[in-house]
Formats: sequence, structure tokens, C-alpha cells
Amino acid sequence: MQIEPGVSLKPYNTFGLPAVAGQLVRIRSEADVRAVVDHPELGLAPKFVLGGGSNVILTRDMPELVLKVEILGQRLVAETDRAVIVEFGAGERWHDAVAWTLDQGWPGLENMALIPGTVGAAPVQNIGAYGLELQDRFESLDTVDLVTGRTVTLNAAQCKFAYRDSIFKRALAGKSLITRVRLRLPKPWQPMLGYLDLERKMEETGNRQPDARTIFDWVCSIRRAKLPDPAQIGNVGSFFKNPVVTPEQCRDIIARDPHVVHYLLEDGRFKLAAGWLIDACGWKGKTVGHAGVYDRQALVLVNRGGAIGSEVQTLALAIQESVYGRFGIRLEMEPVMV
Repeated sequence: MQIEPGVSLKPYNTFGLPAVAGQLVRIRSEADVRAVVDHPELGLAPKFVLGGGSNVILTRDMPELVLKVEILGQRLVAETDRAVIVEFGAGERWHDAVAWTLDQGWPGLENMALIPGTVGAAPVQNIGAYGLELQDRFESLDTVDLVTGRTVTLNAAQCKFAYRDSIFKRALAGKSLITRVRLRLPKPWQPMLGYLDLERKMEETGNRQPDARTIFDWVCSIRRAKLPDPAQIGNVGSFFKNPVVTPEQCRDIIARDPHVVHYLLEDGRFKLAAGWLIDACGWKGKTVGHAGVYDRQALVLVNRGGAIGSEVQTLALAIQESVYGRFGIRLEMEPVMV
């Protein structure tokens, strides 16, 4: 185990925010986690688990011990007539994992192509896109308790998945480190095309029966057109969750703003497009300090160059207040604000 002092975290968060970790340990195996837990000083220190840094806003330096997850590996666990089960190290890039499954001839993750971050962070956020969420393909994961060093395997019910939420953002926040994730890809494969952008692609191309690779390419194209590349413009993707409201709330908002973008959910409630609400409040393209709202998608906040965490925080809070003042809805942030 190598302890690195005074490490800049700017390269390790996709918003490109300046912050320094007092101490950082790279986690490349379960043994590394146990070595930290058993260490006479580090074992007692407050800890912060860092994956790809694509869902975190750093507003300060980090006195906590930063555990940088870099566990790699991918393998086939089992294959039956009904599913393929694959396993990934928590440090693998999510998009690379999706591409790898397709390369092996195992479709099922293509709708979640190009989502930034690591495989280990995917269950924390219960990532999702274009009609599919991680919980829809989840089998189990391994996590190491940061107090006892004990390895525990959790199934979907134990992870308590919800919309962009899980037990790792609540009861287990800062208390465990995910090391490996297993996903179940159902057989026979069925395409998931019930999303407006994908329907438009079918219309544009005339392809009404796309295969998994085509859907993968479409999703990548759609995301690149809507969302900035973090390598060029610092961002964490969608900054706010799409709010879910009752039918009564939805009718009230539609009465005032008939063009509000909304989707009916299975339980009878409605999901509103947070980006539309933010745009309707006039925020698209606006800037606070060096942090701004992306010109092409109001749901995305960006680093216009030299932004610091407090500027991002100020901008996010101002947007929340603005949307609440007009629509009576409190937007919830997707990334973790440190």
C-alpha cells in the first residue's frame, strides 16, 4: 500500500475543480482496502471513496483519506438460456464495460453507453439513460466494510435502488467501498426503443429494427450532440434529477405553462424535464463566476475555465431557488456536493 501526500484532485474530477487530498491511497484490490482498515492510523481516519470523479463537486480540500478506486478486470461469470452474467472491477470505466459486452456478443447495456464514471460508482447513483437503469441489469456486488474490513455481497434488494439513489448514498455512505459489480444481461435480447430521441433516430434512418450495436452508436451520437465532453469542457453530466410530481401538481403546472415537458410514470405520477424547467427560468447560457449553464442543454452545468467549487455551488443554489419560485418545485442535485 502506497500513501501519497498532497495529491491534486483536479485531474480526478470531471468538473476540473481544484482541490487537494491530504493523503490518497490507490485501491487496486480488496487486499488494499483491508490494509487501509488494519493500518493503525489510516484505519481510524475519516475516508472518502473516489471513483471516476464524474458525480462529485469539490468545494474544498480533502482532509479525509481519499481512497481512489482503481480495481480492474472483466469476466464472464455464467451463461444460461435466460441470461449472461458478467463481472467488472469497480475501477473499470463504465462506457468501456458497455463496449466490452457488445464486443463479446452480449447485448443489454447499449442504452447506457457513454455515461461517464466507473463501474463501481454506477450502483451508487443507480445510473440510467434512454429508458434503462442499472437496477434493470443488476445481479450483485461485492463491498468491503471500511470499519471491519469484511467483504459483503449485496443483491438488488439490499442495495435499495431508487431513481438516481441507493443505500450507498444513505446508510452506507462513506462506510463501504464497492470492489466488484456483476450484471445480468437477459436472453433473448429485446431492444429498448421507447424513448423520443431513439424514435427520432428510427425515423431519420428508416431502421425500425436496430440491433444492439446500432442502438449503442445512436445513443453515443445523441449524447455527444447534447452533452459536452468532460475532456474539453468540465462537467458532471446531468446536474439535477428530473422531479416527480403528483397528477394534481402536474395539472397545476400545465395550466400555467402548457408546454412543460412531462412523462407519465407507471404509478400514475409524472416526471418533469428538469432541463426544461431551468431553461424556462432563463438560465441557459448564464454564468456565475467561471461556472455556467451549458448553452445547448440547461440541465448541464459547466466549467468555463478556472471555476472553483463554491461558484458551482452558488450557481446550483440560484437555479434551485429560481425554479422553486416559478414552479414550486425544489430540484434535487445529482452529484455529491463535498
